[in-house]
Order: sequence, then C-alpha cells, then structure tokens
Amino acid sequence: MGDNYILKADHITVKFPGVLALDDAQLHIKRGTVHALMGENGAGKSTLMKVLIGINRIQPGGTVEFNGQQVTITSPNDALQQGIAMVHQELSPIPEMTVADNIYLGREKMRGLIIDKRDSIRRAQELLDKLNIRVDPTEKMKNLSIANTQMIEIAKAISYGAQLIIMDEPTSAITEVEVKHLFEMVNNLRDSGISIIYITHKMDEVFEIADEVTVLRDGQFIATKSASEIDKDGLIQLMVGRDLKDIFNKETVPIGESVLEIKNFTRKKEFRNVSFDVKAGEIVGMAGLMGAGRSELMMALFGVTKLEEGEVYIRGEKVEIKEPLDAIKHKIAFLTEDRKLTGLYLPLTVKENIMMTNLNQFTSGGRLQHRKMEKVCEEEVQKFTIRTPSIKQKVELLSGGNQQKVLVSRWMLADPDILILDEPTRGIDIGAKSDIYALMTKLAKEGKAIIMISSELPEIIGMSDRVVVMHEGKLTGILDRSELDQERILAYAAGELDDYKEAQS
Repeated sequence: MGDNYILKADHITVKFPGVLALDDAQLHIKRGTVHALMGENGAGKSTLMKVLIGINRIQPGGTVEFNGQQVTITSPNDALQQGIAMVHQELSPIPEMTVADNIYLGREKMRGLIIDKRDSIRRAQELLDKLNIRVDPTEKMKNLSIANTQMIEIAKAISYGAQLIIMDEPTSAITEVEVKHLFEMVNNLRDSGISIIYITHKMDEVFEIADEVTVLRDGQFIATKSASEIDKDGLIQLMVGRDLKDIFNKETVPIGESVLEIKNFTRKKEFRNVSFDVKAGEIVGMAGLMGAGRSELMMALFGVTKLEEGEVYIRGEKVEIKEPLDAIKHKIAFLTEDRKLTGLYLPLTVKENIMMTNLNQFTSGGRLQHRKMEKVCEEEVQKFTIRTPSIKQKVELLSGGNQQKVLVSRWMLADPDILILDEPTRGIDIGAKSDIYALMTKLAKEGKAIIMISSELPEIIGMSDRVVVMHEGKLTGILDRSELDQERILAYAAGELDDYKEAQS
C-alpha cells in the first residue's frame, strides 16, 4: 500500500443471524481527505464503521490496513489506540462532568491519589483554542448545545491523536450557523493531515465538504468517485440502482369532497385564526420556516394540546376533539415529527409496534388472537415493504426508513380517513423517501385526505396538490399546484409577500 492511503479495508463480509450485512465490501481512504460514505439506510454504512472501531467482527478473508500495516481491531478503545475515532450521531457525554473531565476521562494527570484538575483544564483549554472551539473547559456538559457537545467529541478524538475520524450524521440536529462552524473545523482538520469519513443523508453537504465519495448498496461496494466527477443525479442512481429523476412520482388523483375543515384555529402565541380544508384524495402540504406553528397547529387538531378558539368539521359536521382518542375515533391518524421520541417504542418488536393501537381488532372473548395478529402483521410487512428479518425483530434495530414504514403500517391498520404526516421523510435515505412518496400516492388514490408538514421545499412542491404556507403563526397563503415554485413559497413563508409581488411586477 502506498503512503497516499491511511486506510484500506478489503473483502469485508459481516454476517448476523438471517442477515448478510456486508458482502465483500471495500473502503479506501486517502490521507488528509474528507471521504463521504453514502448509501440507503440498510446499505451497510453503520456495519462497516463498526468494523473499523472494533464492534463488528469480519469473516475470514477480509483485511483492514491502517497506516500501511494490517491490523485487527477488537474494541473501540483498541481503535483509539490505533488512531481511529468515531463521533456518533447519538452523542453520549457524561452530563454532570465538565468539558475538561469528559475529554481526558481516564487519562488525567495524578498528584498522588488526587486528580490534577488544573492540568486537565489547562490541556483542554489549549486543545479548544487550537481547534477554535469557544467553550469553557470548566462548563458542565449538560449545559452545552448539541453542536458544542459534538465539537467536544471531536476535540476528544483529536486529544487521542486520531488520524482518522468518523463523523456519523454530524449536522442532523444543528443549525445552519453551527453547520458552517463544523465545516470550518472539518476543513482545518483535513488541512492538518487528518482524514475524515463523513456519513450523511444530505447530498448538498457531500458536494460542499467531500473530496471523494464511496457508495454502498445492499451491503456491497458500488463505487468510489471523486466528488468533482459526479453530480446529485448520478449519486442517487448509484445509491438506489435506478434512475430517480422523477423521485416524487406524483400522479393525478381524483379530488373528492371536503373531508376535514378547520376554522379559526387559535392557541396562545403559537397560531391564530388559521382556516383551511383538505379533500378526499388530496395531499395538502404545509410549508413555513422554523417557528411558523405548523406542528403546533396539527397537535391541537389531534387533541394533544387545547385550542383557545377554533372549530373542526369532518364531512361537514362539527366535531369535538379534546384528546387524541377523540381524533382516533374520528379516523384521524398522526405520524409525529420525531418517530423515535413520540411515535415508536424502540425496544419492542415490529409486531408489537404495529399492533399496539389496533388490539381491539384482535380481541375475542377477552383474549388476544395471536395467530391472527401474526398473519396480519406479516401481510403488513409485505404491503409496506418493511425490510426486517422477522416481525419479532426489535424496531430499534431497523433502519430509519423501515422504522417509518412500521409507524405508517400501525396507523393504516386503523383505517383512517385523515392522515397527518409531520416531516415524513426526515432522516431517511433517498430510496426510502421514494417508497414513502409512492405510499402517499397510493393512499390518496384510496380517497384518504393527507396533510404533509415538510421543511423540504422539493418535497412540498413534488407531492402537494395545494400548499398552506404559515409565517409566525399566521396563514399567509394557500397555493394551488400550478402556482408552486420555491421563490413564491419562501416569500409567503418569510412574510415578504409584498416584496415578492413587487419583484414579479
């Protein structure tokens, strides 16, 4: 191996019971480069990274070379000693300890039997200054933002002398300003000769930060390309194995009568005097910037929070929704924004998650009909193409896209007429997004009325029949499909409609 490569992993195969997670995969990383690792959820990215940090064992025949030497990495600590560190998407600092204590935990200088805290603080301050991280080393971790917590994890990796740092979805929960700071840090690390493996679902980031891109699909190596020799469409095609130029696959569906109408919805400082309707077979997108009040509006509709004013009409009849059970009785389903926090029960199985709100359908004489439940659950897995070894698999072990399908399956089993989708494709890959869009089209064809909240304008434009736009709790416009373009929606969302109209005239 030449000096140009810091890592060469070849013929990497990883098997789990019932699953071939990696099948003769490879990954070659050059020194001092940012290397994006792309692929759908379930493509094998996480499995491969766990090989590099000593969590997953590879089958005979696979080799990992680091710094020109063949290595066997048996644990994350072993990986650190070799010079490989990973900053996980799910950050797990020790919240009650200080920044300095977190960075040097287990490596403190001792004065007899006492930890020399001053030394830890001094070293931490020097490290933070070097990395341009503006955080007090004596601050407790629990008081830091997610972005700063992430920065400290990177600093910790550098403190070990890491030459290769794996970053897993590092921008998934931080603001644009924080992303800019992160990218500056990544560029500085690259310039100092450190290599970065960068895992993300956000394609724009790949072309902004990466030097090279490796694509995995179904556990197999597909290609490694220079970021300058590939475009977004080409990258999508490598990831999913098919052309997704028309990823949204929007079909013309007959629009029926009004199924749901909300009038004058008002709640404290969250939203005021919002009125619109949704018809059978229609997908109404809800657009707006952060703080627009879209999710809060839907939570009030579903009975999670209480309205100050407002009326709900279903098929022309006024109804009272005081709690989620009322909404469910009126055949309203709500897929929440955070599927892990408020949607799924991650330690439970696929079967248990699908069935939990539908047990009344499978009860006879006070007993659950387990065989019937399993049969229906197997049918749901087939219907929604949920990739799982079995219905007894824990949901936490599924990819993000398949977790979302489990949640959709649970609600569809209840046969709702009105479906609220809050950020339905957040955190899932491009192929799984396509599956969700196809499912939405199928449900619209069945006459379901769909409300879709999304922060992705291409998704709003690609899937909506009409778009409700909000700004700071107010409804600023309702646009027909023929009127949809990014500039117009953004003008409504930013409350700058007059400026937009003037620019157009």
